[in-house]
Amino acid sequence: MEDSTSIISPDERTEIINSYRKLLRVTTGILDTSDIRQVRQSIDSILKKNGFSRRLSGRLSILHSLAVSRIVFEEMGLGRTSLISALLYDTVCRSGMSVEEIKKQFGGNVAGIMDGLIKVSELYQRNTSIQSENFRKLLFTFAQDVRVILIIIADRLQTMRTLQLYSEEQQLSISSEVSYLYAPMAHRLGLYSIKSEMEDLVMKFTNRDMYKFIARKLNETKRARDKYIKEFIEPIELELKNHNLKFDIKGRTKTIHSIFNKMKKQKVEFEQVYDLFAIRVILDSDLKNEKADCWKVYSIVADKYQPNPSRMRDWLSIPKSNGYESLHTTVLGPENKWVEVQIRTHRMDEVAEKGLAAHWKYKGIKGDQGLDNWLANVREILENPELNAVDFIDDFKLNLYDEEVFVFTPKGDLIRLPKGATVLDFAFDIHSQVGKKCVGAKVNLKNVSIRHVLQNGDQVEVITASNQEPKQDWLNIVVTSKAKSKLKQALREIQYKEAEFGRETLVRRLKNWKLELTDQLTGQLVKHYKYKSVHDFFRDIAIEKLDVMAIKDFVQHQARKEQEINEVSAGVRSAENFVAPQPDEEDQLSDDVLLIDRNLTNVDYSLAKCCNPIFGDDVFGFVSVSGGIRIHRVNCPNAPDMHNKFSYRIVKAKWTGEAGGNYLTAIKVVGEDDIGIVSNISQVISKEFHLKIRSINVNSTEGLFEGTISVFVNNNQILNTLIKKVKSVRGVLSVSRIDAII
Repeated sequence: MEDSTSIISPDERTEIINSYRKLLRVTTGILDTSDIRQVRQSIDSILKKNGFSRRLSGRLSILHSLAVSRIVFEEMGLGRTSLISALLYDTVCRSGMSVEEIKKQFGGNVAGIMDGLIKVSELYQRNTSIQSENFRKLLFTFAQDVRVILIIIADRLQTMRTLQLYSEEQQLSISSEVSYLYAPMAHRLGLYSIKSEMEDLVMKFTNRDMYKFIARKLNETKRARDKYIKEFIEPIELELKNHNLKFDIKGRTKTIHSIFNKMKKQKVEFEQVYDLFAIRVILDSDLKNEKADCWKVYSIVADKYQPNPSRMRDWLSIPKSNGYESLHTTVLGPENKWVEVQIRTHRMDEVAEKGLAAHWKYKGIKGDQGLDNWLANVREILENPELNAVDFIDDFKLNLYDEEVFVFTPKGDLIRLPKGATVLDFAFDIHSQVGKKCVGAKVNLKNVSIRHVLQNGDQVEVITASNQEPKQDWLNIVVTSKAKSKLKQALREIQYKEAEFGRETLVRRLKNWKLELTDQLTGQLVKHYKYKSVHDFFRDIAIEKLDVMAIKDFVQHQARKEQEINEVSAGVRSAENFVAPQPDEEDQLSDDVLLIDRNLTNVDYSLAKCCNPIFGDDVFGFVSVSGGIRIHRVNCPNAPDMHNKFSYRIVKAKWTGEAGGNYLTAIKVVGEDDIGIVSNISQVISKEFHLKIRSINVNSTEGLFEGTISVFVNNNQILNTLIKKVKSVRGVLSVSRIDAII
C-alpha cells in the first residue's frame, strides 16, 4: 500500500517541524505537557521501529496525521481525546501498534476510539467494495463512538485536499468513495462546510471541464455580483440597526457543485441560474430570544422585498435531524432577481458549520469526561427510541444497524444478514442450490453446523454434499425471508416430485386391475376423499397416507354404475332414431361450421363438456344415450374408452368453412402469488385479445396460486396464441388447456 523509508528530504523535515508547531499553537490549553510528551514518544517509537511510512500519494504519513489533527480541532471543534487519536491514527494503523499499548499510555477513551479506527483500516484492507450499502453499515457498526466517524471524515477531507499528488486512477477511485459515502455522511452529521468542500473537490477531479467552466464564470461575474449584493444589503442593514439588533450580514457565493446541480436540475445554462449566491444574516442573540429575533428579521426583509411563499423554509420550529436550525426565504430583489436570504444566530451558524461538535459546546459540556458522558447519553437514547432527551440526534442512529450482522465470503465479499442469522441463511443468500445442499460450514476456519449463529466479521465457507436434501425442520433454523422463501420453494419441488411419483404409482396399480386413470376419474377421487388439490391427493398416495386398495374399491364401484347406464342403451346402433334435445345456447352450432358423417342428415349435435372442443380441433362424433351427437376432441380423456367399448357409436366429424361464434374453453395458470398477477393476466385476455371471460377461480397456497380461467374464443389458433402470451406474464410458471370446465 505504501513505501516505508527512514530517508526524508530536508524540505520534508522542515514541513514536519512547522506543521507540528502550528498544531501546538492552535491547541494551546487542550493538550498539556504530559499529552505532548506521550504523543511524541509514541510516534518516535513507531518511527524508529518502522521508519517514515508514506501514503499512496508519496506524502509522509506523519504530515497527513498532523493535517488531520488540525481539521479535527479547528474545523470540527473536537477535544483532547479526538486530537490524540487523530495524531496517532495513520501512524498506528501502518505500524501494527496494539490497542492495549495505546490504553496503557493514553487511557481507555483514546484506546476505544483507536480500536474503531483500526477496525475501519482493516475493513479497507479486505478490499470490500466501498460502493456497497453494506460497507457503510459495517462502518457504523465498528464506530461505536461517533468520534471515530468524525476522524475518518477528517482523514478523507485531507486526502481530497492533496488529491493532485495521486495517480489519475487513484483520484477517480478516492473521489467516487468520498462522493458516495463520506460527503453524505458529513451532511448527516451537520458538517456543512466539510460536505460542501468535499463535493467541490470531487467535481474538480471527476468533471474537470465543467468545474473550470463554472469557476471561470464565477470569477468573471464577481464584480457585478458584489455590487448587487451591496445594493441588496444596504436597506436591510439600515432597518436592522434601527431595531437595535446586533448582527453580521454578508453575501455567500454558492459552491460550484451546488451551481452545477442547479444547472442540471433546472436544465439551464450558467447565466440562467438566478440564485448564484445567498445573503446570510447572523444575529447576536440570547438563547431565549433566538427564534423571536429571527422572525423579526424575516419581517423586516419581507417588508423590503417581496417574498416567494413557495420557497419559505422554517427549520427554527422543527430543526433538521442533523441539528441544523435556520430560516430561509427567497425574495424578489433589485432588477427583479430572486435572492435567497438565510436568517440564523451565531450559535445556529456554528452548528451549521461544525455540526455535532458545536452541539457539545452549546450543551455546556466541559472537558473530555463531560463529552464522554454526553456520548454515552446519546447511545442510550439511540438504543431506547422511547427516550427523547436530545431532539437533534433523533434521526442519526449510530446503532441503527445493531439488528444486522456483516460476514465475509472466502473471497472477501461482504454479506449483510439480520441479527441471529445462521449458516443456513448465509448458504441460501449465496445461492438456492448452495442452500439446498448445505451440510455445515467453516466459520473462521472452524467447522460448525448449519444451525450456527453468525457474528459480525465472521468469514464463512459453506460445506455442501450432493446427496443432501432440504428438510421441513430447516424452516425453524433460518431467519431471513429470502432463505424461508427459497426453502419453501425447494420443499414444494420435493412435494411435487412425490406427487408425480404417487400419480405414477396409481396409474400402474390401476393398469394391473385393467382400469385407467382419466382426468374425470381423478376429479371424482379428489372430491370423494375431500382433498383441496390433486397435488395433495397424489402426494398422500406416494407417502402411503392414502390406501390404494381403498381407491380400487371406489373406482370399481364407479365403473359398475357406468356399466349399468350403458346397458340401457346397448341396442342403439344409429343416430337416425334419436330425438335431439335442445342444446345449450353456447353449444349450438350451424351446419356450415361442422360436417358430420355424410350418411347422417338433419342431426342435432352439441359440444361435449368433458373436453370442450373448439373450432380447429381434431374432433369426432359420439352418439349419446339421450339422443343427438356429442362432438369430442380426438384427444378427449374419455376417447380411449369410447373407441374400445362403444366403437359402433363413433361417427366422423370435421370443421368446415370459417370459424364463427364463440367457443367456451378454459386454461389452468400456475404462478407466484404476487399482488397484481391475476389482474395482469386478465388484462392480457380482455384488453390485448379482446376476449370475453366467463369466470376466474383462484386458489393460493404457500406462495403459489393455481387459477382456472374460462374464456370464449373463435378457434384453437387464438387459444394457442393466448396461452403463449399468458406464459410470458411475469410470475407465471405454467399455462395449460383444461379439458373439463366445471
